[in-house]
Amino acid sequence: MITVLLADDDPAARQSLRTIVDSSGDLRVVAEAWDGRSAIDQARVLLPDLVLMDIRMPGTDGIAATRALRRLPAPPAVVALTAFGDDAYVEQALAAGAVGFLLKDTPPGELLGALRNVAQGGAVFAPAVTGKVIDVMTGDGPQAALVQSLTDRQLDVLRLLAHGLSNQEIGAELGMTEGTVKGHVSQILERLGAANRVAAARIAYRAGLCDQ
Repeated sequence: MITVLLADDDPAARQSLRTIVDSSGDLRVVAEAWDGRSAIDQARVLLPDLVLMDIRMPGTDGIAATRALRRLPAPPAVVALTAFGDDAYVEQALAAGAVGFLLKDTPPGELLGALRNVAQGGAVFAPAVTGKVIDVMTGDGPQAALVQSLTDRQLDVLRLLAHGLSNQEIGAELGMTEGTVKGHVSQILERLGAANRVAAARIAYRAGLCDQ
């Protein structure tokens, strides 16, 4: 069972998300948070696999909360939630450590699929913000030397990771077990000094690996 913490200051939004998640059969909401501070406090105790994090909340907002969650000993994967047109927050969310960015009106089936993908190690982005994500990923940066330090196999894994594939999908593509892929991903993150998969993907894009 994949455990999920919901963080949104709107009770109606939380109830709607809970209904969708709990109807899945393989995902379960273990807590609801009404602001970033309560999300951090509950995540420390409950250790959820995923956090669906509203970006715009009073007090401690979703960006600050995401940053704090990523510093926990066992950080959950954070998927940022926002209303249409708030793509200005994409870069901040990625920098804070979010591994996904979805709109609040994402259809239930797509939302559940996105959460499952993230639980398997993938990253998800709403089509409406994909252009902004690519802009952020491909900005200037001296990343080529870091990428050149990887083995050929690690480069294959990184390239697929940067395209949003989960560990399971990477394994199927490259003929490796999921455990082997996880090992490669861990080594890639360590060599690149990347905090998570999105940060590694950003380095791959900036180094031009995804153009090859």
